[in-house]
Order: sequence, then C-alpha cells, then structure tokens
Amino acid sequence: MNRREFVKHAAVASAAAALPASVQASGKQPAKRPNVLYVFSDQHRAVSLPGEAFNEAIAPSLSRFRGENLSMDSCISNYPLCAPHRGILISGLYSPQSGLVHNSQTLEPTIPGLGDAFQKAGYNTGYVGKWHLYHGEGVFVPEGPYRFGFEYWQVWANTNQHYNGIVFDPKTGARVVMPGYQPTRMTDQAIEFLNQQKNAEKPWLLVLSWNPPHPPFNPPAAERDLYNAPSLKFRPNVRLSTPADNLRMPYPPLKSFETLREAEQGYYGAITAIDQEFARLLKTLDENGMAEDTIVVYTSDHGEMMGSHGHMAKQMPHEESCRVPFFVRLPGMTGQGRTSDVLFSSVDIYPTLCGLAGIPIPKHCSGHDFSAVMRGHGDHAPTPEMVFLMNDRGPYPRMEVDVPTYRGLRTSTHTYAVQLDGRWCLFDNTADPYQMKNLVRDPANRALIEKFDSELIAWSKSTGDQFPYEKALGSYSSYPCV
Repeated sequence: MNRREFVKHAAVASAAAALPASVQASGKQPAKRPNVLYVFSDQHRAVSLPGEAFNEAIAPSLSRFRGENLSMDSCISNYPLCAPHRGILISGLYSPQSGLVHNSQTLEPTIPGLGDAFQKAGYNTGYVGKWHLYHGEGVFVPEGPYRFGFEYWQVWANTNQHYNGIVFDPKTGARVVMPGYQPTRMTDQAIEFLNQQKNAEKPWLLVLSWNPPHPPFNPPAAERDLYNAPSLKFRPNVRLSTPADNLRMPYPPLKSFETLREAEQGYYGAITAIDQEFARLLKTLDENGMAEDTIVVYTSDHGEMMGSHGHMAKQMPHEESCRVPFFVRLPGMTGQGRTSDVLFSSVDIYPTLCGLAGIPIPKHCSGHDFSAVMRGHGDHAPTPEMVFLMNDRGPYPRMEVDVPTYRGLRTSTHTYAVQLDGRWCLFDNTADPYQMKNLVRDPANRALIEKFDSELIAWSKSTGDQFPYEKALGSYSSYPCV
C-alpha cells in the first residue's frame, strides 16, 4: 500500500476510532470524556529502559507501567531536537510546515494548537515544565495565542540547570525562584493541577515536560550513586570519536570511556529520578479517584547517542537518537499489557490524542490518528510503510563544528538518510540492530535506495521542504555514520 492509499484509509479509520469502544457500541455520547495526562521527558531513548539489551537504568515505575499497558515499540522522533519535536507535538505539523526548524525559534500560532483543540472540546487544559517554543528556551510567554490553548500555565526558565529553577507568574511574568530538583518541583505543580480538577465537571488535559535525563547529567546524589560508573556496560556500537568525526561532530568529541561511564552514571540516575516522579503522578490519580477516567502517556522528545558511533547527544538518524518510549494507559484496559510495532512518529501524537479522547481532529494535522491501533481495534487497519526524519544545521554560532543536515526515513526494517553532500547511510535494522554496517554503497541495494529517494523527494515537496536533493543524490556523503 502506498502513502496516498494509507492517508485515505487512515482518515476513514480515524473517524471510527475517535470515540471510545463503549460509545461506538452504544452510539451514545459519554457524559464526560476521558482526562489526558501527557508526560514527556527530554532525551530519554527507548533503549535505556528495563528489559532492553545493554540497559542499566533502574526504573521500576516505568517498567511496571509499560508491562501493564501499551508500549508503542516503534515510536520515532521525526526531528530529534528539543524545539522542533515540541513544535510538531503542539502544532501537529512537520517542521518545514510550521517553520520551526531550530531551537532558537518561536512557534507561530497560525493553526489551532494541541491545547486549543482540547479547550474547544470542553477541556480544562494545563502545561507544566519546559516549553522551548517562544524565542528560544526560558522566556516568559504572555497570555494569548502563543500559549496554544493551555490555561493553567507553569512554564520554566533555565531548565538545563535542573536545580533552583525559575518560573514566571502566569499573568504578570514576574520571576519566581523554585529551589530544589526541578523535576520534583514541576511534579508538585502538576499535582496541584490534578488536585484542582478532582471535583471538576469538565475533563482535563495536562502536559508535563521534565528536562532530565537531558544533560547536564547531574541527578540527586542518591539516584546517581545507585550506579557504579566503572562497571557500567556499553552498547556494541559504542566507540570513541575519531579525527574524521571531529570534522563535523554536532557535540564535543568523546575522548575516553571513563568520561562516557561518568555520563552514563548521571544519565541513568536521572532516569531513576524521573521514574520516582512518575510514580507520584500515578499515586495522585489513584488517590483522587481519577485513574479509571484518565489516559496516561509517558514518552520523550528524542533520544541520546551516549557514545554510539562515537557521538553524544541527538540530531542523528540512528536508533539511539530517534527511537523513544511511548507507553499508554487507557481507561478500562489497565493490566492488559500489549506491545505494537506499528510505525508511529511525533507528527501522529496530536491527532492520536484527539482520537483517544474522542474529540474532533483539526484538519490541518499532517499526522494520522492511531487511536484504533492503541485500543486494539487496528489489527486489520493499514499501517504506514515509513516515517520521516530530518535535521538542519541551524544558526548555532557558538559551535565550532557543523551539525549534520539530512533528510531520512525509517521503515519497519531499514533506516536511510541523505546528507547535503550525498547519500549518507542505509541500515538493515533487522539483520543489524546496532546499525554497524552501512549498506548505502552496496549495489545490491540500488533499487531500494532509489525508492527511498523518491519517497523523500515526495515528502519534502508535500511539506514545502527545500532540501537540495538534485545536488545531494549525485554522490555519497563523506561524513562517517558507523
């Protein structure tokens, strides 16, 4: 099935899936729609969770939540960078469509945002934590359209410090210092919102955005010290940086395994710390009698390379950078642990949340509603053949090195990407799950690569993207990818 056919069939499925199963069966409108608690951290890769190979992270709450509910095991960040992913989440548009393609930009309110859609449907709405969509990160967002429909507003500055954060009075913009570990204080605010909704007549949507395990890798000592840095394991594709990497490395080169193990210790400690905050949220839902009426999601904006292929951080097309957790608890389905390998990406989250809540999906959304799949009714529904990946260098004058600009895609079996200077990488993720063998120059894959080239060109044309394929497809990239 090609992409056009998928879009057509998905639209039909979305209409049927927009209401809970019980409503579809009875034909009656529910007295109250489900609440939605959407929790996402920053830079938490899917492979750093209990049960994953070479993982060391201790996260009992997330592990239990994943095992008892639904795990979308092929959730992909279309643009693995903070602000671009958030722009996709809030707008429902790909980055070239919204114009937000770098960390230092503002998401313009030209379309109804996620909060707008839920507010229009009768929801109380709230947002707590890192926003990063208004003149960069940490700037007061005045009341009005740039809040995209979120009423309860507790957006933080200096989130990369992780301690002694700054929030703003939501009406005046006055700065307020919040001492302590930021995820804990953000969770306090989220719990305040949940307590306010305990007896509310209207359903609610709350989005909570923590910064850890994003660097700096500085969790509280109790969580960090759960891990012994010298004994931590590496994924098979981890290596130190080489001079060739240093020519165009997005972040400082990785020079020693000792440094990497110290980073791992902090990274895993941060995952443990936010796991404890996630447990507090679930406990509050239980105590307030909201658990059976609330859709709960845990996910992340993108992953972390953590030494894989000689890289740290994100912005790469590799699994460590792009594949993220996406766990969903649906009312009436708790305890029915399931997994899905259906390809699902950032741009699908907005319409899918609308579909799960049974509210209208704005026509501007570029993604698809996968609520039927998540409810277990999508066994015979069409699934996407691929999802798309991108990264742009961006205006980063402080960097002495270049950031890879590429367009790519991921299918259920392969990852493919093209850089400005040529075809870059092709991985068979089934045969080579750690992406250690680049097949892009193998003549046996010529037909597959040409098919992928056509798909990328069509996607860029449909989104208004200006990537110069006519130049890039004439050669092979000199930038190492393994």
